[in-house]
Amino acid sequence: MHLDDFDYDLPSELIAQTPVEPRDSARLLVDQGSGSPLHRHVRDLAEFLGEGDLLVVNDSRVIPARLHLQRHTGGAAEVLLLEPLDAQRRHWEALVRPARKLKVGEELLSGGVPLVRIGERTAAGDTMTVELLGEAEPLDLLQRHGEMPLPPYITARLDQPERYQTVYSQQPGSAAAPTAGLHFTPELLARLEAQGVQTARVELVVGLDTFKPVTVDDPLDHVIHTERYRVPKEVLEACAEARRRRKRVVAVGTTAARALESDATQQERELAQASIARLRSVSCEARASVLVVGGVQEPR
Repeated sequence: MHLDDFDYDLPSELIAQTPVEPRDSARLLVDQGSGSPLHRHVRDLAEFLGEGDLLVVNDSRVIPARLHLQRHTGGAAEVLLLEPLDAQRRHWEALVRPARKLKVGEELLSGGVPLVRIGERTAAGDTMTVELLGEAEPLDLLQRHGEMPLPPYITARLDQPERYQTVYSQQPGSAAAPTAGLHFTPELLARLEAQGVQTARVELVVGLDTFKPVTVDDPLDHVIHTERYRVPKEVLEACAEARRRRKRVVAVGTTAARALESDATQQERELAQASIARLRSVSCEARASVLVVGGVQEPR
């Protein structure tokens, strides 16, 4: 496998620079297996889901994580916050430019006021630790000084930051939107609920790998960073119940799918480890129940 196996031509004029309105008028390709695919719209999703099906969404909310800053020397710098390193969101793992020129302890300015202090390079090597400065709460500082970290192929200015959020977003933390969910509207969700489709929420914080390019020739050698996710117990139970009733579990986008798959894998691993521990316990109990009498092993 080589990286160029995935090369294809995508003319820049075919990359939408502004979001479609309304959200659910985006196009939807329906895979029918052996049949020909259908070309529909997201608003038509209710036609393909039924009572008892489970829709799983990622309710992570994008933070204005990109900071355009200045050095004391007058040069420009950019910090993209990826993952908080403490509960207060004061220290972060971040992508920093120009990383080679910035020194540990250097303070970067926003509007002439110190906003970020540069820390050490992380073990991963391609990111650095940074500290947010100022008396305000960190998320308030980002709302005041940051901007939405749009993908590099989007060059148009985002006039409505809320348009880069899903309508069901709740938990602030992601450095990019779970984009499949951007096409849902409150009306579409209400229509699905009215016909008996259940909705469950998970959280997966979108981070570095959304922005980091693949630089190795063999994609299998690409190092994938970890992602923080949360899947409530009741969501896994709802998935299991839907499967038991032969209903569909529909993950909205790859982030929701990764959260479900990762948590299910972890659950299976823990069950396997618990089973091994029980087997070892039974084995030890069996050995302990053997009594040696006159050189002949007899059970108690």
